Amino acid sequence: MPAPGASGTGARVFRILHVSTGNVCRSPITERLTRQALAERLGGHPGLVVESAGTWGHEGAPMEEHAAQVLAEYGADADGFVGRELLDEHVVQADLVLTATRDHRAQVISMGHDAGLRTFTLKEFTRLVRAIDAATLPAAESPDGLVQRARTLSRAAAALRGWLLAPSPEADEVPDPYGAPIPYFRSIGEDIRGALDPVVTALTGVPPRPSRPRRVLL
Repeated sequence: MPAPGASGTGARVFRILHVSTGNVCRSPITERLTRQALAERLGGHPGLVVESAGTWGHEGAPMEEHAAQVLAEYGADADGFVGRELLDEHVVQADLVLTATRDHRAQVISMGHDAGLRTFTLKEFTRLVRAIDAATLPAAESPDGLVQRARTLSRAAAALRGWLLAPSPEADEVPDPYGAPIPYFRSIGEDIRGALDPVVTALTGVPPRPSRPRRVLL
C-alpha cells in the first residue's frame, strides 16, 4: 500500500479524510464544506485532497436528503456524492483523519497503520489548532508550501494533544443527526462549519470572508 500522502499520479498532496458512521450525513457535510472553504480562500485547493468514509459506511448510497439540503443552503456542492465504507487503504493514504466522535477516532486508530498521531475528532483538532501560533507554520504560497504547512500543522496538533484537554468528552464530538428533522440538521451544519473555520484558516493562512446571510429553504 502507498505511504500516507501518496497518490496514484505521484503528485505531492495532503489527504484529509472525514469519518462518521454511515457516510451519508456528518462526514459528507464536513467533506463538502471543507472543499467549499478551501475553494473560496484559495480559488481551488491544489495539493489538498478532501474525502470521507464511514465506519459502517453505506457503500454506494446517496447523501441523506437533509444533509444535501443543508449544503445547498450554504451554497456548497452536494452533487455526485457516493457513500463509502472505511477501508484500510483510506486510512493508509490519509495524512489527517478527522472524525465526528471519539468512538470513530478509536475505530480508525484500531485499524493500525500508525494512524494514532494523525487521527483526531474534528472538534479536538479545532481546539488544538487554535493554540498553534500561525507564525510558526510554513507559508502556503504554492501547492508544495500548502502541503508542508498542512503537515506541520498536523504534527503540531499531535504534540499538543496531551496538554490541552477538552472541558468535557462531549465537547469534542459532533452528534449524529440521522433520522432527525431538518432544523436539527441545520444545527449540526452550523456546528460543523464553526469547527471547520479555524481549521481551514490554519491550513491556508487565509481568514474567512465575511459571512453571507444563510438562505433557508422552507
